[in-house]
Amino acid sequence: MAGKIKKIEVEGNIITIVDHNSDDFISLTDMLKAKDGSFFISDWLRNANTLDYVSAWESMYNPNFNYGEFATIRQSAGSNAFKISVKELIERTNATCLIAKAGRYGGTYAHKDIAFNFGMWISPVFQLYIVKEYQRLKEVESNQYNLEWNVKRVLSKVNYTIQTDAVKDYILPKSNYSKETEWLAYAEEADILNVALFGCSAKQWGEVNTKLVLEGKNLRDIASINELAVLSNLESANADMIREGVLKPERFKKLYQMAQYQKEILDKQDFLKSIKKISDDVYLDKNHPNELSE
Repeated sequence: MAGKIKKIEVEGNIITIVDHNSDDFISLTDMLKAKDGSFFISDWLRNANTLDYVSAWESMYNPNFNYGEFATIRQSAGSNAFKISVKELIERTNATCLIAKAGRYGGTYAHKDIAFNFGMWISPVFQLYIVKEYQRLKEVESNQYNLEWNVKRVLSKVNYTIQTDAVKDYILPKSNYSKETEWLAYAEEADILNVALFGCSAKQWGEVNTKLVLEGKNLRDIASINELAVLSNLESANADMIREGVLKPERFKKLYQMAQYQKEILDKQDFLKSIKKISDDVYLDKNHPNELSE
């Protein structure tokens, strides 16, 4: 399971959230630590109400859910001998609301809808707190100053840049994309922005940066804070032009000009000096004290 790792704190418990299929999945393993006593996720799955809730969710979002197998499982719910693991439930019913992850952030994860139900099983108060903290996280993510980056990530990029004198030659392969426009006919929108800003496509960058790809990094992961700011502006401008029916060659021309102009202006500024750390995960722009970044 690849994707961004986020964390929230609920009543002193750190809860991990991962991106899976472009949606948030919350760690039930982390949440279980808030429940007193020796309990397991399989104890929660034994509950008939839990199974009914899972089935209702799958019926709404999973066309491949195996209702026949689920009916067999559901009939056994409530008996003293009944017990089912997350892995068995997934394998028998093709359920997608639960996933098991190995590795550093291993454990059982559930779609946020299911995780909130799990929170109620832990305690109503805990459920209310986790919903509140999750909503707070989403508000921070949608903040106009967040720009799909966080300060810790930016600082790591700065350090990476310092470590290699030839970072630009290595990371950004040379190309003629900005002059030759035949590629535009088949280009995805993301790569139109990549070429406008970075001068190469994501695929081309990956081909010459295989080590970084194996580490899970992509073209935008090595971008500077200024480049990420420009990228956010390019995304908005591109969306507007798409709605207006502007064709790809003309859009690319305007985006390229916009990228060069904005980056030239921003590169004269040092925004990192205006950022103040107020906790391990939250940073404050002291020039705009009401705006947070995580």
